[in-house]
Amino acid sequence: MSTTTDGIVIEIDRELCYGFGDCVASVPDVFQLDGDEKATVVDPNGASQDELVEAASNCPVNAITIRDGSTGEILFP
Repeated sequence: MSTTTDGIVIEIDRELCYGFGDCVASVPDVFQLDGDEKATVVDPNGASQDELVEAASNCPVNAITIRDGSTGEILFP
């Protein structure tokens, strides 16, 4: 779990992640694939909230959850 300075929480379910890299292609400043070819957050502040939600929506297996850390509201999925 990673949190942006705006309080947006990014969670990656590594059991679901197949390493397709769509999130990396969407916002490479935020996501990278690690040595296991699984998505990881390298800079949670590397993109806007809208860009994070778009990147999460590009994941074909919905392995990324974006939520508001202060309210707990799920922004995606």
